[in-house]
Amino acid sequence: MAALLAAASKVEFSFVRDHVEVTDSMLSKQVSLLEQAGYVKVDKGFVGKRGRTWLSLTREGRRAFERHIAALREIAQSDGVGAALRRR
Repeated sequence: MAALLAAASKVEFSFVRDHVEVTDSMLSKQVSLLEQAGYVKVDKGFVGKRGRTWLSLTREGRRAFERHIAALREIAQSDGVGAALRRR
């Protein structure tokens, strides 16, 4: 989900749901947890008469995602998890 949100300024809830292939309920729970952690911002509005929900990464959420990607790259470029842990 974070990778989808990192690629755009805002992403519609249904787009995220369809691409991560989860139910509305499951995505809602994850979004709530990430929102409470300060990583995701939720905006609600209307397009015509239809309610819409848009999701976006907060600054902190984007930083956390970038740190996660950097850690994965470090692991991939090293001899595995052991080397990454020894560097800490």
